[in-house]
Amino acid sequence: MRRNLAARIGVWSAHHRKTAILGWLLFVVLATGIGGASGMVEMTDAENGAGDSVRAERILSDAGLDKPAGELVMVSASAAGEWKAAARDVSAAVRKTGEVRNLAEPVPSENGKDALITFEMKGDAATAADRVQPVLDAVAAVGKEHGGVEIHQFGEASAGKWLGDLLAEDFKKAEFTAVPLALGILLVAFGAVVAALLPVGLALTACMAAFGLLSLASHQLHLFQTTYSVMFLMGFAVGVDYCLFYLRRERDERAAGRDAETALRIAAATSGRAVLVSGVTVMVAMGGMFLSGLLLFKGFALATIIVVFIAMLGSVTVLPALLSWLGDRIDAGRVPLLNRRGKRGVRPAGGIAGTVLGPVLARPKVFAVSAVLVLLALAAPAVGMKTEALGLEKQFGSDSALAVAHQRITDSFPGGPAPALVVVSAHDIGTPELREALGSFDKVTVHAAQNVAEIEVPLPGGKADLAELREERVPAAFDGTGAEAYVTGELANSVDFNDQLKRGMVPVFAFITVVTFLLMLFCFRSYVIAVTSILLNLLSVGAAYGVMVAVFQHGWGASLIGSEGVGAIESWMPLFVLVVLFGLSMDYHVFVVSRIREARLGGADNRTAIDTGIRHTAGAVTGAAAIMVAVFAVFGTLSMQDMQQMGVGLAVAVLLDATVVRMVLLPSVMLLLGERNWRTPRGLSRLPSLEHDDPAPGGGPDGTGVTVGAGTRG
Repeated sequence: MRRNLAARIGVWSAHHRKTAILGWLLFVVLATGIGGASGMVEMTDAENGAGDSVRAERILSDAGLDKPAGELVMVSASAAGEWKAAARDVSAAVRKTGEVRNLAEPVPSENGKDALITFEMKGDAATAADRVQPVLDAVAAVGKEHGGVEIHQFGEASAGKWLGDLLAEDFKKAEFTAVPLALGILLVAFGAVVAALLPVGLALTACMAAFGLLSLASHQLHLFQTTYSVMFLMGFAVGVDYCLFYLRRERDERAAGRDAETALRIAAATSGRAVLVSGVTVMVAMGGMFLSGLLLFKGFALATIIVVFIAMLGSVTVLPALLSWLGDRIDAGRVPLLNRRGKRGVRPAGGIAGTVLGPVLARPKVFAVSAVLVLLALAAPAVGMKTEALGLEKQFGSDSALAVAHQRITDSFPGGPAPALVVVSAHDIGTPELREALGSFDKVTVHAAQNVAEIEVPLPGGKADLAELREERVPAAFDGTGAEAYVTGELANSVDFNDQLKRGMVPVFAFITVVTFLLMLFCFRSYVIAVTSILLNLLSVGAAYGVMVAVFQHGWGASLIGSEGVGAIESWMPLFVLVVLFGLSMDYHVFVVSRIREARLGGADNRTAIDTGIRHTAGAVTGAAAIMVAVFAVFGTLSMQDMQQMGVGLAVAVLLDATVVRMVLLPSVMLLLGERNWRTPRGLSRLPSLEHDDPAPGGGPDGTGVTVGAGTRG
């Protein structure tokens, strides 16, 4: 009988284990070394955005007029004028570093108790964060000398330095917390040290190789600074889960009395196939982010596709080779307290799952309706979702030094949102028409050599003033002059980014919906299973959105996780969570439905197949979900608001997906649908099969539908 692709790969790896293991190690070392030597290239402001704001940034960049990194230092005293000595010393100390230019005289506040000192960092703004430390040290030293005043610093360079240091610290925290958590969960699941170490080791090496390849790719597709964190989050969770599915099935078969070779072949043909289908689904779903029109999402998509592909590749190649080599040594380091589970430390199927499944299968309508209502109730807050590009002062929490500095400076020197910047480009910026147009604005800087002009326009009215500027003032001033005029700035960037996200959401959603439907239809030969897959995913995503809005927009319960409500969701988060959850939900869905279909092909009726499939996958799904929830929850405890939102949103969605959806909603809906679950559309039966080996009449000896005769196992 024929073997599917996963089975053929697994058998080859087991028979050529030295080649598979050494090849994997060589690949990881080369990818990590070459990628580390090449370094990562981050995207510029001119690349990270959309609409008119990006066009304006590109004009400035092409003309070599990149805006320098600006810094603000505020000196505050208890009485008017007492800041003068400290402000004088700050200016002298900052000038002495040799790193600044355009140092302005201190400007007093309205009450006379505060003074603001402005200056710019020399050199490229992109590298200013690497050179700002002497300035920070100089300002801090003056603060120590003048104990009676408060000094706060905020700016592009100081915030960039803070962000870089914090990201590095957070990444270490995530790595050193997530890995022990995963090891602990796997140790409980398998009861043996070697069995627990194997998935973690493979996931970490997959992440290392992916980091290297992503660094190489960044020279062609520039990346956002948090892309590596996103890659580790996805790669480690998915890598451990894929290995867990594979290893759990192999151990189940050994516990059922199979010999080592037969157990490995069955695991390759079943769980290996589920890993391939799940991995391909995740990668294709993530590919939908290329349709967003934003470089940020293209980087996220590329990073996730690379790490999922490598994790999937390792799970179906080097993992069976290692299992073949280790044999019974996979149980080395067994922990007695964790091995009261029967043969080979595997918990007998059907314990907790049977307790839950009994009532669900007895009253499927009641449980289906109840589960849907619970998920819809959790999703309800998402109706009022508000998105924005969170500023650094919101990213780090209201009590962080950066946020305090920003708030104190804003309170003492209010000016509404940061001013808009109108960028004008022409063949000749000095024509009479353009001079007249530019003269209608107050703060204009003309770069005659580059034929570019910059105009700063205050926006005290926020979005309303920005809309008026773009729709009325700029067209009225520059129409007919032959010049191009675009509006950029902090607020304009946020508005343009959100507008592009709204436009990109539709094609991305349509793409992943259609692709998920086709993949499920092709893999399970059932349009009913394909449709229910999408609907269940949408319920999980909706619930995740609702929890994110409740916690991070409204602040409900935010203090319980050490966070706070900031009034909005990070603008890129909804699209990212949608795509990621659509892909990750397939991990459990493919694994569970594959086992149900396996039992169905073995001759079981619909109810028995559902019961068998859920019971036999409950342990693996519970362990995999616990690991994913733990890893995502670690990111929910990091310092940045967007990482917290992503971690909590994904953790909640995976938890709901593995419990309410897979244990309650999926079995109840499949039972209600009955034989309609297995209807194959006409013409689809002619396509190449992605099933396990053809089942023998009446099913395999264990009722799974997998025949394991001599020479035909797999």
